[in-house]
Amino acid sequence: MYQYTDFDKAFVHSRAAQYRDQLTRNLNGQLGDDEFRPLRLQNGWYIQRYAPMLRVAVPYGELSSVQVRALAKIARDYDQPSHAVFETARSTQAKLPGAGTHLEVGYGHFTTRQNVQFNWIPLDKSADVMDLLASVNMHGIQTSGNCIRNITSDERAGIAVDEIADPRPLCEIIRQWSTLHPEFAFLPRKFKIAVTGAKEDRAATAWHDVGLHLIRNDEGQLGFKVLVGGGMGRTPVIATTIREFLPWAEILNYLEAVVRVYNRWGRRDNIYKARIKILVKAEGQRYIDEVEAEYKNIVAQDGAPHTISQAELDRVTASFVPPNLSCDRKTADAKIAHILRAAAEDDTEFARWLQQNVAPHKNPDLRAVTLSFKRLGQAPGDATAAQLETAADLADQFSAGELRVTHDQNLLLPWVRCDALPELWRAARKAGFARPNIRLLTDMIACPGGDFCALANARSLPIAQAITERFQDLDELHDLGEIDLHISGCINSCGHHHSGHIGILGVDKDGQEWYQLTLGGSDGSALSGAPLAGKVVGPSFTAAEVTQAIEAVLDTYRAQRVGTEDGKFETFITALRRLGAEPFKTAANSVRVKHVASEAA
Repeated sequence: MYQYTDFDKAFVHSRAAQYRDQLTRNLNGQLGDDEFRPLRLQNGWYIQRYAPMLRVAVPYGELSSVQVRALAKIARDYDQPSHAVFETARSTQAKLPGAGTHLEVGYGHFTTRQNVQFNWIPLDKSADVMDLLASVNMHGIQTSGNCIRNITSDERAGIAVDEIADPRPLCEIIRQWSTLHPEFAFLPRKFKIAVTGAKEDRAATAWHDVGLHLIRNDEGQLGFKVLVGGGMGRTPVIATTIREFLPWAEILNYLEAVVRVYNRWGRRDNIYKARIKILVKAEGQRYIDEVEAEYKNIVAQDGAPHTISQAELDRVTASFVPPNLSCDRKTADAKIAHILRAAAEDDTEFARWLQQNVAPHKNPDLRAVTLSFKRLGQAPGDATAAQLETAADLADQFSAGELRVTHDQNLLLPWVRCDALPELWRAARKAGFARPNIRLLTDMIACPGGDFCALANARSLPIAQAITERFQDLDELHDLGEIDLHISGCINSCGHHHSGHIGILGVDKDGQEWYQLTLGGSDGSALSGAPLAGKVVGPSFTAAEVTQAIEAVLDTYRAQRVGTEDGKFETFITALRRLGAEPFKTAANSVRVKHVASEAA
């Protein structure tokens, strides 16, 4: 993984010291709250429903075991509100209909953009946390505010078998270019970039402000396909391809043009129309033409100041040298054949884990293994201090001390030897990380929702809990097959409900929590097909009806799915697209009709 330079280390320590001075002046009354607000936001500190929330940057999802242990220390020592704050929050929650008990403390939370969040750190302790983060080369810079946010990528970057080129060195170069870029510190709205180097889009690039695909042209030259203007929220938009091929060395010059035109023409009078997706959708070809003109101006008049030299790419690439992992004399094929045979004969759960949680690797002696953080009684993406420490131990023992945060709010071990899989499985199962549900219904995405977020219309976590509790049977989960379920507590779509095969959106109706169901969304992965926003299914449902509505949808799938040539069944999303939404919509809406009739009686 990336090896931090002396400059990197000095930079984050300097920023932490600067923040401590700003916080001290704020707490002493020398710096007003209004003046302090943009300063704390630039370092990832929000004020949420009940307490401050810290968002920690994890560039392109990579974490060392040392960094994970620092996150565990933050969870244990700092993610602890005062008794008064916590009791106020719990009292408020108890007044809400169907209130759960989701106000836990001492957790980190993995997000869909490969960051880590904490929900209960007192603001007067925030500078101590920044110092701790800086000690392991971490920070919260540009995880908030109207600037270029954390650069995200495929969690299998550098190891995927379908990879055209490793995107991480270029992600790192883009991160360095965008950090504290003076021209782009106060954009019309936040700005998100995702990069992939693989044939399959596991980074949901079409749903980002800018999506970059590493490709090779007919001459074999490496470059980028550039997508601009994707996003969710109240206006879901799939990004537009504005460049089919851009030489890799020109990417910073081109990004400068993309963001500069947005900075110049993006709406600043209406927060709901300020994202670049609105500008691209409204202006279409005119926006593309302006970007091309600006790019040519940067190259011709400014002398292409951000052109990446081969020497610079080589320098950064040298920080991503894979670990030297020795294997025994057996070939990888023989080892895997032996493991699979043993699994089939002795342990169905192990076989399922190999199928769902273990992915192929560019190095045939290795595998990528996903640790599932989706379990009954714990919110999707949450990890306790003890769980973070255990994950760090597993990384040291089995993955050269490295982990990756995934788009689906889990952790991935990228450097696991094939012959270590049985031992890792036993250790992961003991820790509760080996549930073989990756890409299945209970491997859901969910935002923190109304339990924590001041913007939310409804709570996501009790819905996630109810669905997880209903679908605990592994035989049923594997029979249903791969399904993306995404839950958002409001239209801001932090839970990416638009891109779920099944999406759930919390809405407010006369002060009560209700939920809309959407069907047919896609994030652009091989399982989901081309990126697409799901369509709303009929009226909203109460919290008590949501799980029943999903059951009705899945019962319809089981009743009408057809077999495939390999003796399996078509996937849920394939059946939905073949049959159309109507039979699923009718089944879901029947739940609401029955409840209305029951209430009337």
